[in-house]
Amino acid sequence: MKLDPFVVEVIRHGLSAAAEEMSLVMTRSARSPLLREAGDLSSAITDGRGDLVGQGRDIPIHLGAMAYTVPELLKVVPRDSLNDGDALIYNVGALGGNHLNDVKVVRPVFVDSEIVAFAISLAHWPDIGGTWPGSYFAKAIDTFQEAMRIPPVLIATSAGVNTPIVQLLKANVRDPESCEGDLLAQIAATKAGEKRIVELCREHGKAVFMATQSRLHDLSEIEMREALRDLPDGVYEGEDHLDDGSENNAPARIHVKITIAGDEATFDLSECCDRVSNFCNTTPFMARSAVAYAARIMSGRDMHQNAGALRPLTIITRPGSILEPGWAASVAAGNHETSMRIVDAIFRAMQHTIPERLSAGGATTAGVLFFAEPRQNGSWKMLYEVHGGGEGARHDRAGISATRVHLSNTSNTPVEVIEANYAIRLEQQAIRRHSGGAGAHRGGDGVVRTYRILAPSMHLTTCIERMVIPPFGMQGGEPGKACRISLIRQGGNVPIDGKSNLVLQQGDLVTVETCGGGGYGAVAAEMKGLR
Repeated sequence: MKLDPFVVEVIRHGLSAAAEEMSLVMTRSARSPLLREAGDLSSAITDGRGDLVGQGRDIPIHLGAMAYTVPELLKVVPRDSLNDGDALIYNVGALGGNHLNDVKVVRPVFVDSEIVAFAISLAHWPDIGGTWPGSYFAKAIDTFQEAMRIPPVLIATSAGVNTPIVQLLKANVRDPESCEGDLLAQIAATKAGEKRIVELCREHGKAVFMATQSRLHDLSEIEMREALRDLPDGVYEGEDHLDDGSENNAPARIHVKITIAGDEATFDLSECCDRVSNFCNTTPFMARSAVAYAARIMSGRDMHQNAGALRPLTIITRPGSILEPGWAASVAAGNHETSMRIVDAIFRAMQHTIPERLSAGGATTAGVLFFAEPRQNGSWKMLYEVHGGGEGARHDRAGISATRVHLSNTSNTPVEVIEANYAIRLEQQAIRRHSGGAGAHRGGDGVVRTYRILAPSMHLTTCIERMVIPPFGMQGGEPGKACRISLIRQGGNVPIDGKSNLVLQQGDLVTVETCGGGGYGAVAAEMKGLR
């Protein structure tokens, strides 16, 4: 079919707008502050085969994984078993997933009795059962200790919401009211996406709409292949490390070998360390998501990200490794910590080849503090805090302070929201001055945030990387300062590390100081004495 290029662009932007609207519905409808304030959610649209074709401006690590969500789902749920009005819910990692807190609601979109697309809403649920409030258990030996596992099941049909399944989910989480509100928001988001997709089909014709989706894949493939041809052929290797978790709790190695050959690239991650002893394992879909993001940065182009852009990329992981540990492994932190380290390793591999496209190491950790406050009725209030830090400097500018980098794209929970809803007082919110690494361009500074516990007790989870190994400098720049966390109880220091579960007492003071970004370029000799 001959397509009008203007119509192709209209539909492309229409798909992106539909995904943006889905995320807006979520943020305006969800109950959890993590979703409505911090925005730990993403929306995507696939074509009728399940290949990613449209996405919101959400969280890159979510969006990359959703390139695999529907194709893997259709391996276990036959297309001909789906009906107009259906919506499925699931979180299991084997189906194009990440960690279990990231719950997906997927709706097939029918036009004239044919599936033309799928609308996907992904939301991080603040609690989904498991051993510890918040479903992050640092000492988990397997995923069954982490959270409830949800296989694909119908959460809605044309007759309405599947109430027994909603009740089953609510019975297995610690904040059932928020869970129900967040779930209904996800269902509503996919319904909004469905409406816009149907409108596009009615306006331009179903055949044109479906042919345009295929054309968008082809255009992105062409653009990615052109970008790879612009890179010099060769083999490039780089690595970085997680703070701990390997044998004898040594730093866990993330290693990549990149082979550029013409218009194709292979990312071999098989030399990464074996499955680790903490919750920093992750799924191969997270590895692919991280590579897809990094490849787009390497390309130097603002291309439309879809399944076509992945066609020239081969991504290799090794069974038994931290990136392919088996579906029973604990993976809660790997979603946002290990995936970030893959990006860092790729940047280090390419830093001498395309330095002008890359930044020095930044706050590539979610910096999670999770507070769980028990209610008198037996339920819990959940506050999942994700902290930004310093961006790594670039060849032409200093790093930005107090921001998110790479695969993260969440916001702060406002102080007013925290203090109005939880027995917590925020006593400090500040820039961590001089935490960015020195260089010809300095790394951005991290942040400082201090929480005073007002409740009789409160459970705390920490999930913070870059406490041992700081963000790296590039082209002679110096590293940024590492993260720090402290707990003051009755005037004394209580030891606390970056991956822990503990019970806080009334009056405890918890302070997180996030890392600064690495500097770019060597500091001039005459300036070294002025630092």
